[in-house]
Amino acid sequence: MAALLHLYNCQGRRNDRLFRERIGLDQLRDFEVMSRYRLDRVSIEALIGLLADDLMKPTRRSCSISAEIQVLVTLRYLAKGSFYSEVADLHGVSRSSVCHAVESVVTAINDKLDTIRFPLESLNCTKYSFYNKCGLPNVIGAIDGTLIPIQAPAENEAAYVCRKGFHAINMQAVVDSNMRFLDIVARWPGSQHDSFIFNNCGLKDVLESADLGYLLGDSGYPLRSYLMTPILNPSSVAEVNFNNHHSSGRSVVEKAFGVLKSRFRCLHKSGGCLMLKPSKCCKVAEACVRLHNFCIDRQIPLNEDLAESDTSDDISVCQLPPSRSGSEKRSRLVRLFQ
Repeated sequence: MAALLHLYNCQGRRNDRLFRERIGLDQLRDFEVMSRYRLDRVSIEALIGLLADDLMKPTRRSCSISAEIQVLVTLRYLAKGSFYSEVADLHGVSRSSVCHAVESVVTAINDKLDTIRFPLESLNCTKYSFYNKCGLPNVIGAIDGTLIPIQAPAENEAAYVCRKGFHAINMQAVVDSNMRFLDIVARWPGSQHDSFIFNNCGLKDVLESADLGYLLGDSGYPLRSYLMTPILNPSSVAEVNFNNHHSSGRSVVEKAFGVLKSRFRCLHKSGGCLMLKPSKCCKVAEACVRLHNFCIDRQIPLNEDLAESDTSDDISVCQLPPSRSGSEKRSRLVRLFQ
């Protein structure tokens, strides 16, 4: 009887909860903050202040996770692409807490951090900057797509297999000459062609309705009056010169993708893949772009040795025929280099 009573007491006894020490900014030196989170201390504090109201929910728990820890947990995950368990151990929280924090902070960033804006009011500055860079007039941005590795989804799995053979999201972006993202579309599976994504985006409608200038894109895009592509088989010195100047201007978008993925390794193949549903992967990608522009606004440096251009040698040439107005405009640009 005594043995049975002892066994009952052991089984019925509630284990005390163990709260680990949570590492905040105050316990880290400045270089450790930059290394762990890709943002400096002052910028992280500004981000916490911006998102705090969205992150702190009413609770009766005595050891609820602060807005600071939630932001740090998310920045660490975005910066390193680590498993939730590793991020949890580093910050003294549970794996489930990391999952909830990443989702909450990513949502708050996309709602509150308004850093992706197409500069309709300051296009002349953008055109001047591109002209100084590549010698082409009236350029308002460079456009391209990049593949974000994800885990195989449970639904429509085949649609997410990209041309390189892995599961991905194909994210379209337009950047200026300073590698700032002006417009993004992060919602299409990896199998979708760049030209399809562009033809179904809102920016195309804006460019068609007003003569604002033109974008620089690779041969995966259709030639239009508002989208200049390189000449596939140049047959004159002027055409070769045009392609060289075009490439000089367009390369900024490849470098922007490289800097983005170097700063936030969760988007890079070296970080494995985003082990989330596709809809959540798209939100993570958008949040990383918003944070990238936030870093540019605050002049936060990135080690240039870590940044690699996100180039592709297997561009799938667009099969859509060029528009007449696009061909005429490109011909006029070619004549500038005769």
